[in-house]
Amino acid sequence: MRVCVIGTGYVGLVTGACLAHIGHDVICVDNNEEKVKLMKSGQSPIFEPGLSEIMQSAIQTGKIEFSTDLAAGVTHGEILFIAVGTPPLPTGESDTRYVEAVARGIGANLNGGYKVIVNKSTVPIGSGDWVRMIVMDGIAERQKTLVTAGGGSEEKLPDSTPQFDVVSNPEFLREGSAVYDTFNPDRIVLGGNSTKAISMMQELYAPIVERKFAEDKSSPSVPVLVTDLSSAEMIKYAANAFLATKISFINEVANICDRVGADVTQVAKGIGLDSRIGSKFLQAGIGWGGSCFPKDVSALIHTADDYGYEAQLLKSAVSVNERQRLIALEKLQQALKILKGKTVGLLGLTFKPDTDDLRDAPALNLIEQLNRLGAKVKAYDPIISQTGMRHGLSGVLVETDAERLADGCDALVLVTEWQQFSSLDYSKMAKLMNNPVIIDGRNFLDPETMIRAGFQYVGVGRR
Repeated sequence: MRVCVIGTGYVGLVTGACLAHIGHDVICVDNNEEKVKLMKSGQSPIFEPGLSEIMQSAIQTGKIEFSTDLAAGVTHGEILFIAVGTPPLPTGESDTRYVEAVARGIGANLNGGYKVIVNKSTVPIGSGDWVRMIVMDGIAERQKTLVTAGGGSEEKLPDSTPQFDVVSNPEFLREGSAVYDTFNPDRIVLGGNSTKAISMMQELYAPIVERKFAEDKSSPSVPVLVTDLSSAEMIKYAANAFLATKISFINEVANICDRVGADVTQVAKGIGLDSRIGSKFLQAGIGWGGSCFPKDVSALIHTADDYGYEAQLLKSAVSVNERQRLIALEKLQQALKILKGKTVGLLGLTFKPDTDDLRDAPALNLIEQLNRLGAKVKAYDPIISQTGMRHGLSGVLVETDAERLADGCDALVLVTEWQQFSSLDYSKMAKLMNNPVIIDGRNFLDPETMIRAGFQYVGVGRR
């Protein structure tokens, strides 16, 4: 099928590259010329395991193109994905101006042939109808321009308005596993009221639904849930809000464990064996961050407020998370007492491993607070230390390896559970430090191993 993906962030680029990989003809459109030039060369502007290889393969087979020409993309695509960012505003609601601009641009360039316009961006509930309205406005503006250019004589026929339908197709991709998640999804959600549009989307995803590109091709077909537009939009917010709440819950339990002498890792294992609860997202630590959880939970709270309902549970989940980010600071103060004049090293900067994303990362809060208290802050991150992104960080010295990080430190804080951090030479690192203390902000390391290496080990909710 012919596909146009507008916006090449995490969602758009992964979606476009993976759809091209399974055989569709894809044009990815972005208004950033430098970014498009980079992608044309086969390089990904973001770090995502497996993405560059998928892109380069699709470029070689001619299945994917990158362009700044929206009109060409709209003309090419039977299915048009809107995959631009919807960053949070200070009020907590989503900034939808980029979605609006794209929808208007699509309307201005629609010309013959039925199209399915897909909301892939995480948009406020009710945006399906809103996007339809904006597209229609774009069509009307274009027709008005044509009439004016033609000297006032209307040449269009009443039935010449381009035909299209809007579908909501929320994404459930994890940064660091986005390519894997695209080919091995738990479910595909399609929201819309057009049988034709839903049928085209099912055809688009058929190879994925049939597990033709899955890690385990013998797995049952991917469940496809067809709903109305608003329900599909709500599913995305509800899923992320639930996962964020689950993390905040186990962090709350961890804080109680710290006070009563229980071990939260054992508690999490015990409750996770309950099939009604499950073990995922029960890892206590220094809180959640990134581009999705904070934004989506805030947007859902804001939507509830708009409709006269106070989402108290969600607000509490946010409050617990904000407090949890300071847990590492409290533990540093307990171990070192005065932080002024001390050197603290951070193992990891990104909000999670296998990504270069620093958006709303707990490390940023920790750096800010340590600077405020007069500590010197150093950091080592497997990705950030190798990229120019480190120049955008203030108040922290980014080191090139873990041993340079440890040298002269009074304490280390494990912030991101990069797999590489499980096999560092901690014995050597302990000897390089002024005071071998490590705060394991993700309960990632083995306490006994760290003690044998010479560290004073402090976890979150661990004895």
